[in-house]
Amino acid sequence: MNTAGQFANQVVLVTGASRGIGRTTALAFAAQGAAVALVSTAADRAKRVAEEISAAGGRALPLVGDVAVEADVRRFIAQAESTLGPLNVLVNNAGVTGPTAPVTEMPLADWDRTIAVNLTGPFLCAREALRLALARAKSSGSPPALRSIVNISSIAGKISYPYRTPYASSKWGLIGLTLTLAEEAGRAGIRVNCICPGPVQGKMLDSVMAARAQAMGRPLEEVRKQFLGLTMLKRLVKNEDVAALVLFLASDAAANITGQAIDVTGGMAQMRE
Repeated sequence: MNTAGQFANQVVLVTGASRGIGRTTALAFAAQGAAVALVSTAADRAKRVAEEISAAGGRALPLVGDVAVEADVRRFIAQAESTLGPLNVLVNNAGVTGPTAPVTEMPLADWDRTIAVNLTGPFLCAREALRLALARAKSSGSPPALRSIVNISSIAGKISYPYRTPYASSKWGLIGLTLTLAEEAGRAGIRVNCICPGPVQGKMLDSVMAARAQAMGRPLEEVRKQFLGLTMLKRLVKNEDVAALVLFLASDAAANITGQAIDVTGGMAQMRE
């Protein structure tokens, strides 16, 4: 790992860090010298990512918790700060895909869980991180250690997304949360942005496409072609594409970027039935 990288001596907490975008982002921060707290509901996967970082000479702390549970959030942020130091960057990446069904057939429990993880979770994490950072800054008279919060929303937070009501609603809400946090936190010099990925290749997207094909009574291959066809570049997004933008937004190069919802979609503009 690069101990002289652009995030050397910084502490970064990534939720949903054990796979997909979260894992790739955590590895990228560690490669640039950051000490990374890895939050996941899966202890074994978080431990594996931490071991991967440690084996490369980096510093990582695996933490187990559910971002939708207030007590968990308070605990894992406290653990991260007591072990690694005050947070400099928070990446709210944890999320669930939620159900795929017409709204008339949507179970309330599925709606509640999707909103809880995808929207309430980032709220709880940001609230706790900001509370600690601002209290510490007030006590010391120094600027807050926390400099950047990056939320992972989705292009589903900007478009219509039939059969995916809970997911789309949570991601629309996350953009609104980002803008509000940016306004409030900006007074202390803390920047808040969100990223709106398009279809990201991997197991999560595979499960979404399979569920969509079943719900709509269409062949899976037809649904795959639909997703690709909706992008201008006719290709899926990679985890690395999103991670690269996370690091940019958390860096000094983005010192005057806040309150933004930036797409990484390959040019995806809309979703139809």
